[in-house]
Amino acid sequence: MSGIRWGAVLPQGWRLDLGHLIDPVEQFAAMIAVGREAEELGFDSVWLYDHLQPVQAEEEAVFECWTSLAALARETRRVRLGQLVSCNLYRNPALLAKMAATLDAASGGRALLGLGAGWDRREYEAYGYPAPYPATGERLHRLGEAAQVVTAMLRTPRSTVEGLHHRVRDAVNVPTGVQRPHIPLLIGGSGEKVTLRLVAQYADACNLTDHTDPGFYRHKLDVLARHCTDVGRDYDDILRTAALSVFVAPDEAGLDRMTAPHLNGRTRAELAEHNAVGTPAQLVEMFGTLVDAGIQYFVLYFHEAARLESMRLFATEVMPRLI
Repeated sequence: MSGIRWGAVLPQGWRLDLGHLIDPVEQFAAMIAVGREAEELGFDSVWLYDHLQPVQAEEEAVFECWTSLAALARETRRVRLGQLVSCNLYRNPALLAKMAATLDAASGGRALLGLGAGWDRREYEAYGYPAPYPATGERLHRLGEAAQVVTAMLRTPRSTVEGLHHRVRDAVNVPTGVQRPHIPLLIGGSGEKVTLRLVAQYADACNLTDHTDPGFYRHKLDVLARHCTDVGRDYDDILRTAALSVFVAPDEAGLDRMTAPHLNGRTRAELAEHNAVGTPAQLVEMFGTLVDAGIQYFVLYFHEAARLESMRLFATEVMPRLI
């Protein structure tokens, strides 16, 4: 992809962003409506989190990622469809490859496959996945094996991969998808020893999250570049993406009102260390520093996402000035 591209994370309930609606049909329709609006506003992609229950303990609606994306595939025409990111602990990677290929066909070639090691132990245990919850080293080892499985199955009709945790034996996956040469694989995470090396080995894109310091991205991308050299991969073949939450308002007073419920004893400047916080002019400057640091693609969650005003303001006042 050339130029700076933008993706929008849709409200699906994980961040308690559908609680103003009661009826689940209306909640799902609100999520779809934001996806359609993102498409009309010129976003390149829409994304969902791969979570099964709210980030906190509230009993509120959360819609499952992959089945929701299948619905979005039929309700949109152009935007690409991604996950931040599919938790490798929740689905057999061979099944995940089949799901991605199916979504790609359903959307006419718009699927992205995001993959990560997983981190939400509370959710994992609540949903009854096998105990004990895997330690970090095992989760990363599983991620590497899963990357081998999905890259094989999304590139060739018949695959065999033998791993300790994940394996396929003469597995047929037809179609492998619509996109050529293959559905892009994005690996999420910033671990320097393992995760970024897996990106260099297998991924078409990396995803780094929750920082507004350009130095963070320069360092992580330098590490990725060294891994690419080690494994014989062209660094420029990997799309460099970042995911951020956005608080945007036309003026300082509006920012104060929007951010106040989220400070939890922090100053607004402290909130802005890990969130994009500002007026449109301020955000143009901030995102420009991240572009200079090497980021090519931004995936953004807008607070009060179901109400559209923030996404519209960003699309009209920020995106056109960063192309």
